[in-house]
Amino acid sequence: MPPALTLTVLGTASPHPGPDQPCSGYLVRGQGAEVWVDAGPGSFAELQRHTDPARLSAVWISHLHADHIADLLSAVYALAYGGLTPPAPLPVYAPADCAQRLAGFFGRTETDFLGDVLDFRSLYDGHTVRRGDLTLTARAVRHDVEAYGLRAETGGRVLAYSGDSGPCAALTALAEDADLFLCEADIDAHREGEQVHLTPEDAGEAARAAGVRRLLVTHVGPTLTPVAATARAAAVFGGETAAARVGATTVV
Repeated sequence: MPPALTLTVLGTASPHPGPDQPCSGYLVRGQGAEVWVDAGPGSFAELQRHTDPARLSAVWISHLHADHIADLLSAVYALAYGGLTPPAPLPVYAPADCAQRLAGFFGRTETDFLGDVLDFRSLYDGHTVRRGDLTLTARAVRHDVEAYGLRAETGGRVLAYSGDSGPCAALTALAEDADLFLCEADIDAHREGEQVHLTPEDAGEAARAAGVRRLLVTHVGPTLTPVAATARAAAVFGGETAAARVGATTVV
């Protein structure tokens, strides 16, 4: 029997891609469903190492910053013009105005032309959708734009994903008792009055407070290294902690 729920890392870089290091992107698989979570620059190419994009069940976007959505443009070209056309328009669960942002790349204000390949559906706090036996729940988290974390559940297994978030009660609730918590650790320290990302200590504390089983550190910014960020998060969490690696698949 295949695992009930897996996570494949497509990209972790922040705020821009590097050689062999795409920005945020993940492939979540569960009970036959395949969901591309966040579409940072470079993640669409990496996605194709692991699945045919035409087979995706859905796309799920945490927020509309470019390092999380820019490769939707690559997806449009692939699905509409590159021979990877899905059998039906691919559902895209994303904050409002995602379609308008994408249409802007084409210099257009209307979005109907995207509907042949992408079916945009707005997220909101508490939004829940089932793709097969995989349940996806969005929780609004603290950021400088509309932003959501994700809780994916199937077969009794739970994956939580922070998206981009500052410290907040919603993030802890999102991750409660998760088997795997994929969490950003973007900054070394908070600027005065600014709480839009997590330090490694914040990530570790959120994991500890939520009672998660394992912590996977991602979206480490340029003032940190993944090794240092993971060690700092682990010191606070006190449980199994690792750095997200591009191409790695984890059984949840």
